[in-house]
Amino acid sequence: MERIPHSRPPEALTEVQTHYCPGCGHGIAHKLIAEAVDTLEIRERVIGIAPVGCAVLAYFYLNFDVVEAAHGRTPAVATGIKRADPDKIVFAYQGDGDLAAIGTAETIHAANRGEHIAVFFINNAVYGMTGGQMAPTTMEGQRTSTSPEGRDVETMGPPIRMCELINTLDRPYYIERVAIDGPAGVRKTRKAIRTAMRYQVEKRGYCFVEILSPCPTYQRLSPVDALGFVGQTMRGVFPTRIFRNEGEVVHA
Repeated sequence: MERIPHSRPPEALTEVQTHYCPGCGHGIAHKLIAEAVDTLEIRERVIGIAPVGCAVLAYFYLNFDVVEAAHGRTPAVATGIKRADPDKIVFAYQGDGDLAAIGTAETIHAANRGEHIAVFFINNAVYGMTGGQMAPTTMEGQRTSTSPEGRDVETMGPPIRMCELINTLDRPYYIERVAIDGPAGVRKTRKAIRTAMRYQVEKRGYCFVEILSPCPTYQRLSPVDALGFVGQTMRGVFPTRIFRNEGEVVHA
């Protein structure tokens, strides 16, 4: 049973002021996850896994059980918890460095096994916690502290598109890429997060939601311009769409 959300703040979100930079997408993503938890009435069953990265303090902001994992090991920890207690609703919350760099092996193999977890992947195309270095998702020509002349694909390779990569595997149940780039994007992100969490309640299988997110500090833009960067630049490299939804017919 789903409870219709009200305008008041989600019960699954604490009243603690976050440490995120102004305009950061993490706070929005946290709220949308909390709304999904409230709507599905699973707060006493849900367990989040937060790794090293900007969201390392997520347990301060999410009003339910959150476990901290070593850098890149989030899917492994989520797998262990879910297998030890199958009645729990388990999700991983990861950034691009954690998921697509040091955690690539854990990410791919958890998806390939079809683990019964949801993964929320925050892609802002840069390492946000450690100083704005180039990430696996940094785009061609994008300048960062470690690619001051822009990412050169001849020497650094092209950005990794995680949804497309995971979509080559047989076992994932639901794969979607959305974007926090304005009201319409937030609404689609809310729906995708709720879908992934609902599929966990229904024991459908592995769900992967990639969320294109603004990082004004290291995209070196104002909060408003960072939304435009996500909507206009990042969407061109990382198309937003449903890649797979075994619960519905998806037309590419």
